[in-house]
Amino acid sequence: MIDEYFELIERTILDFKANINSYAIFKKTYSEKQGYIKGEILFKNNYQFHFIEVKNTGVKQKIKYRYQYLDKDNRSIFRYDNAFYHKALKTFPHHKHVGDSIRESNEPELYEILIEIQKYIKQERA
Repeated sequence: MIDEYFELIERTILDFKANINSYAIFKKTYSEKQGYIKGEILFKNNYQFHFIEVKNTGVKQKIKYRYQYLDKDNRSIFRYDNAFYHKALKTFPHHKHVGDSIRESNEPELYEILIEIQKYIKQERA
C-alpha cells in the first residue's frame, strides 16, 4: 500500500514535467502501510522544491510533512508544514510560511502545491 502511495507521488510530479528540469526521490518503507518519501525538484527557471512526507496509508492525514519552494538564490518563497509550533492558529498544526508571516493552512496535497508553483512560474514569465 505504501508503495502505491509512493508511485502516486511520482506520477503527480510527472504531471508537471513541462516545467521540470530534473527531480530526485528517496523512499524508505517502514511497513506495508507506512513510509517516508523525500524529493527535490529543479524547475526550468532554476527554482527548487523540496519535500518530505511520513505517511501511513491507513489514515488520511500525513504523520509529518514539509513542502518548501525556493528561488534560484535559495530564498524561501513559501513553506507548508505541520511542525507543532504556532498553537494559536485555528489550523494547528498545519500552517504556511510566506516571508516572515505564518498563515493558517489546511494540510495540502502535493498536487495542490505543484499547481501553486505553476502559477508562480506563469507570473514570472508574464
